[in-house]
Amino acid sequence: MSTLQIGLAIAGGLVLAGVVAHGAWSTRKNSPRQAQPDAQEPSYDAPEVVEPQFDHGSFDTGLASVPAIEKRPPLDALIDVLASIGLESAVSGEAALAAMPATRRVGSKPFGLEGLNEATLAWECPVPGQRYSMFQCGVQLANRTGALNEIEFSEFVQKTQSFADIVNGNPEFPEMRDEVARARELDQFASEHDAQLGFTLRAKKTAWSPGYVQQHAARRGFVAGALPGRMVLPASEPGLPPVLDLSFDTQAALSEDPAQSAIHSVTLSLDVPLVRPEEKAFERMCDIAIALAASMDGLITDDNGRVIPFDGLSAIGTDLDQLYVTLQEHDLAAGSVLARRLFS
Repeated sequence: MSTLQIGLAIAGGLVLAGVVAHGAWSTRKNSPRQAQPDAQEPSYDAPEVVEPQFDHGSFDTGLASVPAIEKRPPLDALIDVLASIGLESAVSGEAALAAMPATRRVGSKPFGLEGLNEATLAWECPVPGQRYSMFQCGVQLANRTGALNEIEFSEFVQKTQSFADIVNGNPEFPEMRDEVARARELDQFASEHDAQLGFTLRAKKTAWSPGYVQQHAARRGFVAGALPGRMVLPASEPGLPPVLDLSFDTQAALSEDPAQSAIHSVTLSLDVPLVRPEEKAFERMCDIAIALAASMDGLITDDNGRVIPFDGLSAIGTDLDQLYVTLQEHDLAAGSVLARRLFS
């Protein structure tokens, strides 16, 4: 082989190596950012959280991280239509449970039933081994699907009457027109005082993998939610709704190869009426958004992609303070049982 041929072969090899190296560099550059082994980094006002894995089975075990939901709250005349059921004689808890309707919904509204415990004189959901001297049924006047309407009220009457017939009771119903009007008033109030806030955190350049997002969120106190692509910041008291939600593309979370799933944005959200003011949710939301943007090389934007000017956030905080006061004045304090029922 001549010197020229050897030189051309060497040059060709170098060119080929350069193409391969450039392709590998481009692949690494365009690959989503991956989670890294945690260094000894100070916690962010939260205990160390074990990182759940975003695979098909992770959310079965991740459910243990989410606080348990409290038992069904009692009926309340403030947000429920109530119908009392008088009895000729006391009814056992077993008989009451057997007579209850199969579904606890009336249209889009929750339906409830309580008995007056003969021994304790307290209203409660019927339980075996107890006897009840009176019952009351209720249906919620309004929720985020709207106000109770005439059709739903009629269905409520039918369900209540069916139960009363089985237990030999005599129901007394309020006037439908009055209750429907009350439902519309409550719905109007709820619509005017509902608030759900959200920030979108967008990757500046390189996309993120699910594990990368989860790792950075876990450092801020988030744990796996009940659904793929959702993490929550738990409330300080077990059983209450989470303070904040962080969500991203569900398909990316369920991918067979999560490491190669590219996430370009995540959403940080706050459902104001469901969270107690004591949690300082909005202040924590702002702090966490800023911290995540810094650590993940992201931008904080609104739903339309506009960068949010954080010097204007104080005005939002002032509005929220007034909202908390108004809800409290109407016996619907943010985070209370009634507020969580109404804004659901």
